[in-house]
Amino acid sequence: MLRILLASRNAGKLREFSALLPDLRFVLWPAEATELPETGAFFQDNALQKAEGAQAWWLEHGTEQVDGVLADDSGLCVDALWGGPGVLSARFASELPTYRDKNRHLLAMLPEGAGRTARFVCVLAFAPMPGRLPGEPFTVSGAVEGTLAHDHRGDHGFGYDPIFIPDGYERTFGELPAATKHSLSHRARACAALRARLGLNTGPRSVS
Repeated sequence: MLRILLASRNAGKLREFSALLPDLRFVLWPAEATELPETGAFFQDNALQKAEGAQAWWLEHGTEQVDGVLADDSGLCVDALWGGPGVLSARFASELPTYRDKNRHLLAMLPEGAGRTARFVCVLAFAPMPGRLPGEPFTVSGAVEGTLAHDHRGDHGFGYDPIFIPDGYERTFGELPAATKHSLSHRARACAALRARLGLNTGPRSVS
């Protein structure tokens, strides 16, 4: 089983990656490690920045052997907000204490009568660790189309999940069972592409 450094301290992402990539063993980005850069204009730029930055830091400071580094840059792109918050999703309304507050603030920003179409986008960057795996860093991506709910609905998932209704459903990602989300989410689709690129055959397992 490959040991992979996850370039994130986000517990929600760790849960999802552990479910979506069950044949990888993850090491979480340590609390004492440097903050990783996210200065790119696109999801791909940020994902690569984080993967390569984490790789460089781990080669100098890492306390255990890992085979590669996985970084994620993802976000919610709302058509009525010109694609925002997009790459700024993690930093949107940073003065607000909870995602329930952030979600309601985002919904309040929609112009009156505007369409509610949106999509979740995920780009994964994988950087093989020198001496452990061959190859250069690469990216894969996934997206899911949907619409915005009129309020924060549900307690499953994390982030913007409770305001996003995927196409073909009436419930938000915050209301849908985890198994359903993991069958169609942006992160699930990106992970499927990563599994194919790494030659892994095991699919996601169901989580509560």
